[in-house]
Order: sequence, then structure tokens, then C-alpha cells
Amino acid sequence: MLRFQSRTMVHLFWLNLLILVGVTQPKPSRSFDWESIKYVYAFGDSYSFVQGTLGHANNSFIRDALNPSFTPQELLSDRIIARNTSSEGSNWLQFLTGCFEGLPSQCDKQLWDFAFAGADISATILPRHHDFTLQLVEQVDQWARFASKVIPHPEEETMTAWWIGINDTGDSMNNASITDFGAFWEKEMSSYFEAVQLAYATGLKTHLFINVPPEDRSPIWNRNAQGAATIRSHIALFNQVLANHTERFASQNPDAIVLTFDSNAWFNMVLDHPKEFGFTNITGFCTCADPVGFFWYNSGHPTQAVHRLLAEAIEAQLVDE
Repeated sequence: MLRFQSRTMVHLFWLNLLILVGVTQPKPSRSFDWESIKYVYAFGDSYSFVQGTLGHANNSFIRDALNPSFTPQELLSDRIIARNTSSEGSNWLQFLTGCFEGLPSQCDKQLWDFAFAGADISATILPRHHDFTLQLVEQVDQWARFASKVIPHPEEETMTAWWIGINDTGDSMNNASITDFGAFWEKEMSSYFEAVQLAYATGLKTHLFINVPPEDRSPIWNRNAQGAATIRSHIALFNQVLANHTERFASQNPDAIVLTFDSNAWFNMVLDHPKEFGFTNITGFCTCADPVGFFWYNSGHPTQAVHRLLAEAIEAQLVDE
């Protein structure tokens, strides 16, 4: 649970902004109550990973592609290491759940995070960043094989967050073998949602899908007009195909709760009005201990301040469900 001075005012503020940017989601077939959620599962990339004592250094909560297995005892004893994410501090999942360090089982909202920094959707579609990188489909397989029978996920008290595609849209930029990106993203989404279906089959029934933010506005691209325009078009197409498959998954699984959050619209909104959100520099970055005023921590990852605001916005939407 987020702890803010005026939670009601924060909720109304973000809800109004989300309406302005057009954030919507399919209507779930059963009710959703954020207050009742006690377990949050996560799959994705560096924007979502948290470091664990049994994880690959600076990449994961537990294990890697070279050694994905773990015992029940190892999983239950694995601890979140504080302030070890892709920002200079905590990330959006930690702010959303209040689970910042230690044993996830000791948190009011338990965060079980299988995201892996550098992940794409599948190694059969795009090459791994490193031989140890655990891709999204492998993260879900890791959950299904080694965790699903160990840690709790009661249907009415569990939400699963999915945030992937940032690396996929970047890694495919200069891939000459891809001649039809529409078909390519369809292939990626088929792999993505096979993994989602596996998660669903192993008991994860409530899903929050987050689309790809405007990486064209990150420091790695914002001084390259041609490159920014290209990746912006790739992200737009990826996000549209993702939306189509999300709706398809919802229709094929009517007992699932399917939620979405438009991070692309939200990032653009904040970047278009930086001073209103406390940012004085949105084009450069500061990989430093206290990047006050900076939106970007490095060339492609936002600061803790962005993650905190993002968590507020997501929570406002979840409360309103």
C-alpha cells in the first residue's frame, strides 16, 4: 500500500489525469478490489526487476537462464535487496506494494518478482542480451515449474503485472531480417500470450498489462531525430498489437480479470509537463546517487522519482476499478 499524505487527493488527481490521456481497459467479467490484493506477481524486464539475494547480480530476484531452478526453501528465503533496481533507488512495483526489502512474505502486499533486466519476450525470436538473460517466456516457465506450488496466489487476492517490449522494440530496430514488422509483432505476441495463458493455467487469474513507454524520448534517442521517429513508429505498432491480443485474451478467458495501463500516454503526459511533476531536466540523465530534477537516471531508464509517480498513477486506476 502506498503511503501518501493525502491519499484521496492523490487518487482524484491521477484519476483525472488518466481520463485526460485516455487510459482505458477491458471491462472485467468479475469484480476487482485493489484493497483485497495481498500478492503481486511480476514478469518483465529491467523496468520491473528487483534484486534478490539469490538473483543474478543487477538482473533478477532469483536465478538466471543458466540456472533457473530453485528449491521451495530457497524461494521462501530469498530476500529483496533494497534500492537495487534500474533506477537509483526503488521501482514502481515496490512503491505500489510497499515491499521494498527483505522477505516478500513479510510484506503487507507480497511482491514476487520474476522480471529479469534485459529481457525480451523469447530467445527463439530475438537473441538474448547475455547468455544468462531469462526471457519472458522463461520467467513464466520458471514460475510454473518451481514456484506455482510453493507461494500463495489465491484468486481474489492476487494480481499479476506484465511489462515487456521495451527491449524488443529496441533490439529489432536494425534487424535487416525483419521485413514486415506487423507480422513480426504478431509472432512476438503469440509467444507472449502463450506465456500469459500458462500463467493463467497455473492459477494467476488477474492480469495488469502495461504497454511500451515512449523510449523515443529517452536520452539514447532524443538527439537522433531519424532514429527516434523509427522507434516511435515501432512502439506504436507493438502497442496496438498488444492491445489486440489483450482483448483477445480477455474474451477467451471470461473468468479472468484483465486490466491495462497506458504507460506510453502517461510518460508523454509527464514529459510534456515536466515542471508540474517536479522535473527540470527531461532530455539528459544523471547516473548518480541523487538525480534531483532528472527524469532519466541513465540513457534508457527513469529515476526513482518517476517510478514513485508511476506507482501513484497505477494505484489510482486500480483503486477506481
